[in-house]
Amino acid sequence: MQTLLLAIDRISTAAGKIAGWSIVALTGVICYEVFARYLFRAPTSWAYDTSYMLYGLLFMLAGPYALSRNAHVRADFLYRSMPARRQAMLDLPLYILFFVPGMLALVWFGWNFAWLAYLQNERSSVTPDGPMIWPFKFLIPICGTLMLLQGLAEMARCVIALRTGAWPEKLADVEETEALALAEAQRAAAAGLAHAREESGR
Repeated sequence: MQTLLLAIDRISTAAGKIAGWSIVALTGVICYEVFARYLFRAPTSWAYDTSYMLYGLLFMLAGPYALSRNAHVRADFLYRSMPARRQAMLDLPLYILFFVPGMLALVWFGWNFAWLAYLQNERSSVTPDGPMIWPFKFLIPICGTLMLLQGLAEMARCVIALRTGAWPEKLADVEETEALALAEAQRAAAAGLAHAREESGR
């Protein structure tokens, strides 16, 4: 089971890396447009469409990655103080009641939305060139599926935590700045305490 859960984490991590690289591409597009518009007086006809599509890609693909890293917003000041079993007792019903129906709706209606756009060969009406927009709309059901997959992995972790009283190991690729700062503060406090004891012993 743990192997399967980590494999799902890797899929979400891959989605997160694509989202991260889309930031680089988005920055490049916007910088090019600014230089072309204000320095050369030659604005592009494609930068606007490209920028909102890249931003949408970033927003959608970051979802499953954030879920795999517990990075979505929650009432941390209460939740963090609870033991793992109690956290799982809160998480599991919320996943079942709200998350799963929401993601199933996103996949179902997102697919219908994207398929209709494909049948109409929908193009952007914002700019004169009107690039095809229907491939971008297929991100909705794809990312909904990735979110649902990661959510099922989190539900399995909740069941394991309810049985064992501890959260199973998760795939980790980066450390949150907050976690690093807390660890550093704990090391500094331990070093200060050891120094104080040493001084008092003299």
